[in-house]
Amino acid sequence: MARAIMLQGTGSDVGKSVLVAGLCRVARQRGLTVRPFKPQNMSNNAAVAAIPGTGEMGEIGRAQWLQALACGVAPSVDMNPVLIKPETDTGAQLVVHGKARGSSRAHDYQQRKGELLEAVLASFERLRAEADLVIVEGAGSPAEINLRARDIANMGFATRAGVPVVLVGDIDRGGVIAALAGTHLILDEEDRRMIAGYIVNKFRGDLSLFDEGLAAINRFTGWRSFGVVPWLHEAARLPAEDSVTLARRASPLAAKLKVAVPMLSRIANFDDLDPLSAEPEVEVVFVPPGERLPRDAGLVVIPGSKSTVGDLAFLRRQGWDEDLRAHRARGGHIAGLCGGYQMLGRFVDDPEGLEGEAGRAEGLGLLDVETTMQPHKAVREVLAHSPRYDVPLSGYEIHIGRTQGPDCGRPVALIDDRLDGAMSADGKVFGTYLHGLFGSDRFRARFLRDFGIETGGADHRRSVEAALDAVAARLEAHLDCDALLAAAR
Repeated sequence: MARAIMLQGTGSDVGKSVLVAGLCRVARQRGLTVRPFKPQNMSNNAAVAAIPGTGEMGEIGRAQWLQALACGVAPSVDMNPVLIKPETDTGAQLVVHGKARGSSRAHDYQQRKGELLEAVLASFERLRAEADLVIVEGAGSPAEINLRARDIANMGFATRAGVPVVLVGDIDRGGVIAALAGTHLILDEEDRRMIAGYIVNKFRGDLSLFDEGLAAINRFTGWRSFGVVPWLHEAARLPAEDSVTLARRASPLAAKLKVAVPMLSRIANFDDLDPLSAEPEVEVVFVPPGERLPRDAGLVVIPGSKSTVGDLAFLRRQGWDEDLRAHRARGGHIAGLCGGYQMLGRFVDDPEGLEGEAGRAEGLGLLDVETTMQPHKAVREVLAHSPRYDVPLSGYEIHIGRTQGPDCGRPVALIDDRLDGAMSADGKVFGTYLHGLFGSDRFRARFLRDFGIETGGADHRRSVEAALDAVAARLEAHLDCDALLAAAR
């Protein structure tokens, strides 16, 4: 039976996902069979994973997909048994063991956590049975003691499963001493006993300057330090889980192509753009609400959305529909991915209210297609072919809805006996349900050649693997990994 250790944070976005991925790679390099686990994740960045024993595919958080890659194993829905996909400010779709279980309001979800804990523990035990070590990632913070009574993501899970906790604090945002000491102060004694130590993450500069800070944390908490992790520049090459990171991305200095991506209110699977961001001559700009789409963009990509109709209205409120029409009139290129593809058509029809209120919404009219939302959700990995460039494609689908119309006669992908996507007659506007399209290296190379860019045949997957190795090396250098792994039980 595997040992386990859990990383929890003093708050959201402290870097837990990257640290878990890095530690998974550390453990794998040490010859251990390791699995990642996140009891509950809230994210619209989803990935496709196997549902054990069924031959079917389901959904997990994209971060757990990356962590599985770090472990060198195929992703499983047991790695993230509860996935919450926000649809509105107060409601979300609930995914359990990879399958959608309908939508739930926040208050109702809190009432269901007792039953969900059993699903979480069942997945955890299955992972323990096949590994030497399970590295668990918390969600949010155990300091949210108002949620402790029904918690399944942090101390509620740790105490029930008997998993020691390492608390992660983010020094880059400031106040890390108070965050760690304050968490110690407000946890009850049972939860406090679960903490084996802490990590200070995202340090910039001379690490020795924080020696007095470590002494202060130790004095206030009595917890041991497992080390201070410097700012991991290598992590920029890894898929980000939270959209809060998008506005912080650096741009290349000599870009030949600017790609503008409107930040929809329910943006989903925005890591579709990572392979383009990694190209040295491509600048990907995520445009926040309230700003216009840049006039010098050569390509506008409308990303996926968990609420297509709602985000169509959101897009119009920003004036982005006008920007898109002007961009198209200037001869610019436009791509729509999944929900973004649906928006490009003439209408989106949701007769059963699957993504909100039932009704029919006018689309952007940039493709001659219409979409009808349907209850069945397509969740599958895909091997396909690009008829435009005569190259192979790979990726995955996670969507509801069927799209039809004259422009579908010019498909983006041939998937076995199916046609996917649609393209305008001049080829400058296209949409597809295929996530990961730009991760197909030969397709990306041919696509960028249309903009005068030669990629040199970059292997995006190899770049991600190299980044995981680099993160692991930095953790080995700056953390007491021997002691941290020994704390697992």
